[in-house]
Amino acid sequence: MSAEPFTGIVEGFFGKTWNTTARLSMIDFLSDNGYRFYIYAPKNDPFLRRRWREPLPTESLRALHALKARSTERNISLGIGLTPFEIYLNYDTEARSALRAKVLQLNTIGAEMLCILFDDMRGDIDGITDLQGRVIADICSWSVAERFIVCPTYYSYDPILAKEFGRPATGYLRDLARTLDPSIDIFWTGEKVISNGYSQAHLSEIAHELGRKPFIWDNHIANDAKLRTNRLFLDPSLRGWHVPIDRVAGVAINPMNQPFLSQIAMRGYREILRTGIKAPASFADISTSVGGAEVGRQLAKDLELFQTKGLTGIDDGARQEILDFYAAQSSNPYARDVVAWLSGEYAFDPQCLTS
Repeated sequence: MSAEPFTGIVEGFFGKTWNTTARLSMIDFLSDNGYRFYIYAPKNDPFLRRRWREPLPTESLRALHALKARSTERNISLGIGLTPFEIYLNYDTEARSALRAKVLQLNTIGAEMLCILFDDMRGDIDGITDLQGRVIADICSWSVAERFIVCPTYYSYDPILAKEFGRPATGYLRDLARTLDPSIDIFWTGEKVISNGYSQAHLSEIAHELGRKPFIWDNHIANDAKLRTNRLFLDPSLRGWHVPIDRVAGVAINPMNQPFLSQIAMRGYREILRTGIKAPASFADISTSVGGAEVGRQLAKDLELFQTKGLTGIDDGARQEILDFYAAQSSNPYARDVVAWLSGEYAFDPQCLTS
């Protein structure tokens, strides 16, 4: 068996996000299950995205320091995602000063990883690769992080990106990669924004383009997209997910909006990553091991309903019966996630452009 890549989780979805309790629990879970990092990059943290010029509020800093303390205690590398949204409009002295101040503030947290994210903004801008290269170089010179990962504006060959953010300049990826120090990793979601796996041929092709192995940002179980909020992707092996681990620099799994149910899916990923094949453990074994015997057995019974049919495939009578069972397990956080999902607490955020 080949050595496993650098694996972990990136909290990088739209919609309802996690609270500090859920994040601390995930860090504990990652440590207990052989994962190595946690990247904090929720799409609804405005001070790391659209309002990046403003300082992080005291409450946000306090929460991030708590994540850092727990990650250090559990030997998990903490990462933070920073999106200098629309910085291409004017990267002048004032903008550069504001960006430097934000990076210096993030330095106080002591995160080992800093992710510089150019997703979800236009890319059909003259000189965009040179500008992004300068921004990345500046951030890296100011930051005390040990590892940097860049998300380009076009992080997949999926045509939806050109449709939403404009057509990229010819050679965009190659030219951007050439501006970067070889030690800087580059996120890639595969042939699609949501990929069900990664072929050796595709990974070799993109590695040649980037001049380095891609760092996979995996959206296989993410359920923040318009149609996917209807489902719980509890078992990543059902659609044959795989990755040739010797062809990637790392794997960052973008989970479901439901934090505890995501742990069950992450255990399934762990089995696939550990063995390189479809998880040898049954889903029932995984769900009961992670979620507890009673709730885990019921999740195994409901797997097809939740993952394949989804909310719209459950009639009112069946939904109430299922809801009653999980609501009766109110002390179990995995059951509470199901109740919240069935009750419509995870509404689609229209900022998410994927279907």
